[in-house]
Amino acid sequence: MTFTARGAVPPAELGGDAGAVGDAGAVGDAGGDGMGGGGTAGLDAAVHEVAAHAREWVRSPAAARADLLDRVLRDTMTASDDWLQAACAAKGLRPGSVEAGEELFAGVGTLVRLTRLTRDALRQIAQSGRPSFAGTVRQADDGRLRVGVFPDSAFDRVLFPQITAEVWMQPGVTRADLEAGQARSYADPLAHAGVALVLGAGNVASLGPRDALYKLFVEGKVVVMKANPVNDYLVPHWNRALGALVEAGVLRIVDGGVAAGHYLTTHPLIDEVHITGSDKTFDAVVFGTGAEGARRKAADEPLLDKPVTAELGNVSPVIVVPGRWSTSELLYQAEHVATMLVNNAGFNCLAARVIVTHAGWPQRDAFLGALTQVLSRLTTRRAYYPGAAARCAAFVDAHPEAERLGSGPDDAMPWTFIRGVPPGRTDDICFNVESFCGECAETALPAASPAAFVDAATEFCNEVVWGTLSATLLVSPGALHDVAVADAVDRAVANLRYGSIGVNVWHALAFAIGTTTWGAYPGHPRSDIGSGCGVVGNTAMFDRPQKSVVRGPFRAHPKPPWFATARGSYEVMRRAVAFEAEPSAAKVPGLLLSALRG
Repeated sequence: MTFTARGAVPPAELGGDAGAVGDAGAVGDAGGDGMGGGGTAGLDAAVHEVAAHAREWVRSPAAARADLLDRVLRDTMTASDDWLQAACAAKGLRPGSVEAGEELFAGVGTLVRLTRLTRDALRQIAQSGRPSFAGTVRQADDGRLRVGVFPDSAFDRVLFPQITAEVWMQPGVTRADLEAGQARSYADPLAHAGVALVLGAGNVASLGPRDALYKLFVEGKVVVMKANPVNDYLVPHWNRALGALVEAGVLRIVDGGVAAGHYLTTHPLIDEVHITGSDKTFDAVVFGTGAEGARRKAADEPLLDKPVTAELGNVSPVIVVPGRWSTSELLYQAEHVATMLVNNAGFNCLAARVIVTHAGWPQRDAFLGALTQVLSRLTTRRAYYPGAAARCAAFVDAHPEAERLGSGPDDAMPWTFIRGVPPGRTDDICFNVESFCGECAETALPAASPAAFVDAATEFCNEVVWGTLSATLLVSPGALHDVAVADAVDRAVANLRYGSIGVNVWHALAFAIGTTTWGAYPGHPRSDIGSGCGVVGNTAMFDRPQKSVVRGPFRAHPKPPWFATARGSYEVMRRAVAFEAEPSAAKVPGLLLSALRG
């Protein structure tokens, strides 16, 4: 099979973490004609209803908006049990299991956290004109500002022990620019009034609502949010959770397939579009499909002449810095990387896709052996996202040596691991295509020393591996005792062209934390959109962020509850979500005790 385009599988196999527009082959239409339950009349009414409130919304005081988010917090918690039950049924997750805990936090939990942090930021705007940020502002060697944003409170230190995070700003941003650029839609409201269309993804339940909150409360737009047909079942639960915004007339949530998406993107009252999906979805929306769409893309002649922001896919790398690891450290990091793959059955744009190792690392085989042993013990999960079997088959066809691991229900797919992909084969599917299923590959780079390996891995990820969304480095404390390695790791963090970087923690934490930004590394032109443009999260409301860097311990104690191997994680996640909704010292002992039991 020949692959001529980077980023997504060929159109016949199109899937990915995609919105409905442009993905009829993968997700199909919903509602008969693809227009959803209300047809074009219902869609048109939704747009007109929010458009009528656009100028009123952007003029509304920050304190009043914070009050709305107070109700969203309460309503989301009220809806959470039914929401989780529906998600578990759709994805085949056992109630009360590790997977159910994972679903609870990724869906309800991250939305609750972002809602609370945004509410708090609005209260700060009401008091002082801009949100605060937790840490100091430092300057990298090249002049870029590094802004500490996490931990934001003593409670953050409880929920995310030993985790720190910074937002790095784009070159040229000064300290004065940093603060002047915060919360721009509140400083000049009428300049930001408008109607945004949010095309939600179909994999993680919180994505559409989170994107809608960003457009509403950071950018000042009223929103029509269209669900992906894969998770249309969540629309009633979203309407309950976000009911305060629906009643205020600033949000409408609609369903439907490709036809609904096309109708909405071209609606004259829609001012801008936000997509969480695949790069192929973006191209279909902006340039159209078929030969004419390809011609328009090549000529940079958009069919849709509106601002479009997007969080798209990625072949996320995990760089393993060589060091002398103990047996327990090998097992811990094997469980860590396995979690990055199996979370949400592999249907994540932030899943581990390429493990980059040093060919000369004496423990390479031991680490990869531990990883495959962990994967073989983890129960496989329902392949609920359309097109998964075809996408995975493309990788196995290209790599018949692929290991198929694990066992589970009949509608599950095995975990697929492809070891030893030659790094010189730069056109390999494993480096260029986001599989969007439970698949991961490994490649080993030759290098004269561990420090040289880190430099080579940085160049390999920047120049060969497709996408700029997220990456992780794993480096032991012992390895950092070598000054050359420590300097190389610092260079990697500075030079990796990814919107989020994890150091000893899965880069997904940049999505979960909320005070960090989430989105592609800036600079993609629309004719070569890659992993997208624009950010979400970002509750400090910076206007020129470049990347977020999250750091943690090489081995955490106790084991993080989001590990796929964590026992009792459902109870920890249940308590963590309640804590996020309303942090309280009284809740800390129970949360810590449940974490220690895991």
